Amino acid sequence: MKRRDLLKTLCAAGGASVAATALRAEEPGAVVGERDRLGVLVDTTSCLGCRMCEYACADANGLPTPEADVELTATRQTSPDQWSVVCRFETDRGPVSVKRQCLHCLQPACASACLTKAMLKTPEGPVIWRESKCMGCRYCMVSCPFDVPKFEYDSAVPKIQKCQLCFDKVQEGKEPACVANCPARCLTFGRRSELIDLAWSRVYGEPDRYVRHVYGEHEVGGTSWLYLSAVPFDQLGFRTDLGTTGYPVLTKEFLYAVPLVLTLVPPFLLALSRATRARDEGEEEYDDGGGA
Repeated sequence: MKRRDLLKTLCAAGGASVAATALRAEEPGAVVGERDRLGVLVDTTSCLGCRMCEYACADANGLPTPEADVELTATRQTSPDQWSVVCRFETDRGPVSVKRQCLHCLQPACASACLTKAMLKTPEGPVIWRESKCMGCRYCMVSCPFDVPKFEYDSAVPKIQKCQLCFDKVQEGKEPACVANCPARCLTFGRRSELIDLAWSRVYGEPDRYVRHVYGEHEVGGTSWLYLSAVPFDQLGFRTDLGTTGYPVLTKEFLYAVPLVLTLVPPFLLALSRATRARDEGEEEYDDGGGA
C-alpha cells in the first residue's frame, strides 16, 4: 500500500470522527428550571421499616409482589424486579431503616452516558428510561455512582429497570406511589427547593435529632431524592466520597471520545493491515524473483 493511500484512509477516518459528533452524549448542565424540579425528602428518623413503599412501587409499576418474609439487611439492593428496597443499618443510635431507589440526579451520569438519550432527565425531575431508544450498550449502568440501573440478563427481550419516580403520576399532578402509601409520612413529595428549606428547618429546629447534613442537596451536583438522618450518612451505607460536581462534567471528555474511538480506530487498523499485506506481497515477489 502506498503512503498516499495510507494518508487517504486516515483522512477518511478523521472525517468520520467529525461526523461522530452527532452521537455525542447529552450535554451536562442542561438543567432547566432547577428550582421547579420535583423531588422527595426522606426523613429516616421516622421510617418504620414497614416496606409499604416496596409493595406500592411494585403494584404501581406492574412488578412482582415483594416477598413478605425478608430480613431487612444493610446489603439489600434494587433489582430488575424491585425498584425500591428498605434496608436496615445498625448505627450509633440503634437500628435505622432506609428506603433505597434511584436518586434522580439533577445532572444524571446515566443520561449523559446514553448515546441515544434512552435515559432522559425530564423537565419535571424524574430520570426515565425509554425502551424505543435504547440500543443495549449499558453505559448507564457503568456510569451511575449509585449502582441503580439494572439489566434483565435472564430475559429474552432485556430491559433496563429502575425507579421512574412514577413519572406518569407526576405528570397528572399526583404523588409517587411510595410517597402516597407511606403510613409514617416519612416521605414528602414536592418542589426540590421547598424540600431543602423544609429539611433545614427540621435540622435547625431539632438539632439533637438530626445531623447537620441534607444528603442529596449537593452530592454529585444534587439529587431529586433528599435524606435526613440522626447519624452520619456513612453509617447508613451512603457514599460520602462523591464530591459535589455532577458526574457528566467529570466524564464529558471521555464520553465524547467514545464515538471518536469507534470511528477512527477501525479505519486506522484497516490501513495498517493493508500496508502490512502489501509489504508481505512485495517480499513474496522478491523471493520468487530471486529464486528464478
